Amino acid sequence: MNVQKHKRQPLTKVIIHTDGACSGNPGPGGWAAIVRAMDVEKEISGYHPDTTNNRMELTAALKALQSLKRPCRVDLYSDSAYLVSAFNERWIENWRQRGWKNAAKMPVANQDLWESLWEEHLRHDISWHKVKGHSDNEYNNRCDKMAVNEILRNTTGN
Repeated sequence: MNVQKHKRQPLTKVIIHTDGACSGNPGPGGWAAIVRAMDVEKEISGYHPDTTNNRMELTAALKALQSLKRPCRVDLYSDSAYLVSAFNERWIENWRQRGWKNAAKMPVANQDLWESLWEEHLRHDISWHKVKGHSDNEYNNRCDKMAVNEILRNTTGN
């Protein structure tokens, strides 16, 4: 992160909640995010006809971060240990240093999404938070419902 760039003006505080869903794994998938800044709340969601749950989790975070018009201070909440651990435990830094290979020297799955998430990580000041899925977290539950609805709307026509 270019800290000098961020010192010039205070960063807007943003809270993002994300979730991804997949009917079958792989199968049709949906992603959703709720982006909150000041008194504004925005819901975004999307669909892919043939994907995995992990890709939808990563896509939800990526699309939410890309929706921010300028660098922000972000608290991002996800029920995906895969996503949160990649940043908090620095897996992504190790993958990059190894040329996008994992510890077993195999190509990292979802490299395209990880590379884009890394770019967003450099643009924003992000704190990654793991939440328990399908529990009492209102925003995670809303994101889950939106992601599932994307699948239903695109596979059943409803």
